[in-house]
Amino acid sequence: MTHTYNISGMTCTGCLAKVQGLLQQVPNVEKIDISLAEGTADITMKKHVSTADLQQALAAYPKYQLSEAEVHHHSMNVVDDTENRTWVQTYKPILLIFGYLLAASFIAGYTAAFNVMTMMRIFMSGFFLVFSFFKLLDIAGFADSYSMYDVVAKRWRGWGYVYVFVELGLGLAFALNIAPFIINVIMVVVMTISLIGVMQSVFNKRKIRCACLGAVFNLPMSTVTIIEDGLMIVMGIVMLGLM
Repeated sequence: MTHTYNISGMTCTGCLAKVQGLLQQVPNVEKIDISLAEGTADITMKKHVSTADLQQALAAYPKYQLSEAEVHHHSMNVVDDTENRTWVQTYKPILLIFGYLLAASFIAGYTAAFNVMTMMRIFMSGFFLVFSFFKLLDIAGFADSYSMYDVVAKRWRGWGYVYVFVELGLGLAFALNIAPFIINVIMVVVMTISLIGVMQSVFNKRKIRCACLGAVFNLPMSTVTIIEDGLMIVMGIVMLGLM
């Protein structure tokens, strides 16, 4: 069963992520779809959850006020906008980014006589610079989204802000080829920690937004995110082995 509620006080994607994270913690809440423009939330429940319980979840943030709207009984064949899209349509932003990065890395490797180390270094530099760019567009929104699943950000929300600049620093370090051994070690550690939270969310089948591109795109958390993080870890380990 899915119920629709009005939620006031949300002004940005950061607010959306915060409200979604708070309501996701309520027992028997299975999925939450929030429309920032309409100020509504469709909440799918395993068992009925009272409005009072949902309001209590937001009690620590008085600016967010939840009230009942209308109830929709969705049949099993009704899915949200994300599920209606094809895999390519859903992950088009990431596919385009990876395509451009691969092209740039191959060009760099070609000019260096097909140097594999150069190709991987340029790819990782572009990866971290581009992904940190999208996070910086709405750093508060990213921090709220990241705190919903990252093992460190769950305990300290400030890690979401720090993480953005860690990515930016890694991107610049790879581009300038600064202390490659140390930088690769740091990258592998940081990405491994991030991967743990991603895997927990995917394996627990939590339907939440992936924060890899910040709060700009509505990308679902999935095995694609695992592959994305895992690829960077593997490339870092390979580069360490070739040094």
